Amino acid sequence: MTQDSAVLLVNLGSPDSTQVPHVRRYLREFLMDPRVIDAPFPIRWLIVHALILPTRPRHSAEAYRSIWTANGSPLIHLSQQLESRVRERLSIPVFLAMRYGNPGIRSTLSAILASMKDSLSELRLLPLYPQYAMSTFESVVVETRRNLKLLAPDIRLKVIQPFFRDPRYISSLAELVRPFLERGADHLLFSYHGLPERHLRKTDPTGHHCLIQPDCCSTPSPAHTFCYRHQAMETTRAVVKELGIDSDNVSHAYQSRLGRDKWLEPSTESELIRLGNAGTKNLAVLSPSFVTDCLETLEELGIRGRDTFRKAGGETMDLIPCLNVSPGWVETVTELIQDESAWKEDTP
Repeated sequence: MTQDSAVLLVNLGSPDSTQVPHVRRYLREFLMDPRVIDAPFPIRWLIVHALILPTRPRHSAEAYRSIWTANGSPLIHLSQQLESRVRERLSIPVFLAMRYGNPGIRSTLSAILASMKDSLSELRLLPLYPQYAMSTFESVVVETRRNLKLLAPDIRLKVIQPFFRDPRYISSLAELVRPFLERGADHLLFSYHGLPERHLRKTDPTGHHCLIQPDCCSTPSPAHTFCYRHQAMETTRAVVKELGIDSDNVSHAYQSRLGRDKWLEPSTESELIRLGNAGTKNLAVLSPSFVTDCLETLEELGIRGRDTFRKAGGETMDLIPCLNVSPGWVETVTELIQDESAWKEDTP
């Protein structure tokens, strides 16, 4: 990596505040992304503007208020801390953008170009998503590519590859989990962000493997390069192996459903109920698809999920913090940026 390079970290984003208009604007941008709700524009517009936006912003605003801090959005604040700490360890510029909301990808690219004037020849893009999904990793790459082409088409773009089983990422996760196991957790639940099953079929380059072949996630296939479910399962396996724990005391589920389509199973809610009913008393929950604590971890799991588990008969549920700015994670991001083998030239 040369001095004419810059690194762009991209996370999901948050509303500017917990006010309903700000939440509505954020949800509109997020849900109108064709890789999130992957329906033709007229249908997507109708779903978002007629079915979701009239009521959901008010409920989402209440949820955001339950996790908002004096520093604002936890996701934004923690991401900014990560940017700062990684920048301190590198000799090249590091910047941060959000896929939705502020600071946006386009405005951040403009700031990069302005600050580096004519010296920038290569942009390194690191989407803060360990596993590949069209609604997360792919969306960030496509949006960055589109804006870079408009603003500075001669600049090369390189993209970090999904790091779902990179030993450094796995070790960082294991470091977070160990204290909770030592504290007496009798079960560890891995809760990943959910996806509609059709997203897996759409990103399957073979067209006949994902959710079609028996044991598709365990049977080697080129589809695994783009298969979120396979990559999530690989992350779970790798962390369990790193911790050296009994897989009988581990389960794997998917949260954050939207709409009536068939989503990946089992759902986190159903798994929390099952575990409570089965006599699990002390549960620890890890969210490996989120590297930064956000609404989905702090409110959906930490508040509603804990209540669900307790009502089903569980006693204590510890929400293991995301990687956030833990020393191991800061070092992992720094090393990933410096690892030339982790990068790939962007070829649309």
